[in-house]
Amino acid sequence: MTTVAEVLLRRAADDNPGLVYVDGDNPDAPPRRWTWRQVVAESAVRAAVLRSLRRPGPFHVGVLLENVPDFVFLLGAAALEGATIVGINPTRRGSELAADIRHTDCQLIITEQAQAPLLAGLDLGVDDDQVILVDGGDRRWAQLLADHGGAPPPPPDQLPGDDALFMLIFTSGSSGAPKAVRATQGRIGAMADLGFRAKDVLYCAMPLFHGNALVGNLVPGMGAGATVVLRRRFSASGFLPDVRAHGVTYFNSVGRALSYILATPPTPHDRDHKVGVVLAPETSRRDIADFQARFGVVVLEGYGSSEGAIRLLPEPKAPPGALGRAVEGNDVAVVDPETGEERPRARLDAAGRLLNPEEAIGELVRRDAGATFEGYYKNPKADRERTRNGWFWSGDLAYRDDDDIFYFAGRSIDWLRVDGENFAAAPVERIVGRSPDVDAVAVYAVPDPRTGDRVMVALTLRAGASFDPSAFADFLAEQPDLGTKWWPRFVRVAPGLPHTATNKVAKSALRVEAWRTADPVWWQPAPRAPYEPFTPAAAAALAAEFAEHGRALPDL
Repeated sequence: MTTVAEVLLRRAADDNPGLVYVDGDNPDAPPRRWTWRQVVAESAVRAAVLRSLRRPGPFHVGVLLENVPDFVFLLGAAALEGATIVGINPTRRGSELAADIRHTDCQLIITEQAQAPLLAGLDLGVDDDQVILVDGGDRRWAQLLADHGGAPPPPPDQLPGDDALFMLIFTSGSSGAPKAVRATQGRIGAMADLGFRAKDVLYCAMPLFHGNALVGNLVPGMGAGATVVLRRRFSASGFLPDVRAHGVTYFNSVGRALSYILATPPTPHDRDHKVGVVLAPETSRRDIADFQARFGVVVLEGYGSSEGAIRLLPEPKAPPGALGRAVEGNDVAVVDPETGEERPRARLDAAGRLLNPEEAIGELVRRDAGATFEGYYKNPKADRERTRNGWFWSGDLAYRDDDDIFYFAGRSIDWLRVDGENFAAAPVERIVGRSPDVDAVAVYAVPDPRTGDRVMVALTLRAGASFDPSAFADFLAEQPDLGTKWWPRFVRVAPGLPHTATNKVAKSALRVEAWRTADPVWWQPAPRAPYEPFTPAAAAALAAEFAEHGRALPDL
């Protein structure tokens, strides 16, 4: 098995273009460039820096950075030195963010001026002198690099093994408890050979703390010796200028990224580029078709769980909306989550619509003992839930056709996925429940017309209170731990919430009804827009948007 360190060191004498950095915050700044040889050297220097800062305990380095070159060099440093990068998610806030850092035993945090305020006043479990900024305002980082610079130190005599823990990648956790996926050097290193060539140019604008960018761009780019164009953060308006300026041949996205690009005005240069393939899981069928038509590229979906146990390889000739086929030799199936029995194959009409959803949809699982799930960090309960009966249970719903092509069908009731970000309902419920006017609250997913979910909240009010949409929005804005993806787009004000026999809120009923209720419903037509009454005209317009993008409304 190949390790990340071995993949990196293959490039040690490679003087071809390796990394190109585009800082979208400063359009006048020229791109910064490194050959692969220089990338390896910069990684080796930072490996020496990490070694000098190491303290007793797990060698876990929290990285709270946007896509800046130091993030790439730190990943390389961790590979060489045997450290573990903890990819800190900057969309988390307050106590949730602090809990992530404490849970993963970070002994060092590396961040930058733009992100440092997120850590202010939080109990991180990290000594103050172990929080270091890589840009201005903190001279320690520059001094550390100078102290260990000059001739780059040679790689260690013995490299970490394939079972060395390389990264902890956060996903959502039930009831708000953090779940950090273990990713070893062997698992990530295995993604180095995805068929790219040295002459390819890969555009990396998705965040590096997420597995999508790591295994869908940076590591396979490194493995091929291709050029990786790193942008600080994704920009819809910056996409076309970037890919044209740098001769990009491939880029990866997730969630609604393509829809944001499609929202930019068409230009005469929309097909004047070298991009051939886009990897875009969880993109709506309409956006895929529109993107291909406008930009003249091939858009593939595919599927890869953060846990690494299930991979579905995209099929260029598969029907619209298909995820792809399982890797050869992997026993991936769609089963009834209650009985474990395999679901019947899907029946599709000529337009690709599912005709037998009741019998075809089930949970996506991997049943063979060779599954590569490496577990969650310090969360044995979650490990048991994911691997019950010796299978890996993805928590995602899917169906499969007679050609062994899989299709995504959603996720379980207490999970939401907004713009490619997974999170649980419980933390959002706790935050909304802080409002002095709210008596009870339930948060659940309703479908987004394009892809993934939108957040809906049903709440009951305390005696004598009334719902003020402006005051509610102001309250949400004041909550420091409300994640940027967690904002409710729909608010249902109900006289009471449905309950099960065990006195649990019956979210399935709420989710099926969605906004189609006699209760007052308020909504944000666009993210962070003022709340407006959800009128019949708004409902008709939203239904038309669903139809346009080929997504189904919840069944009544």
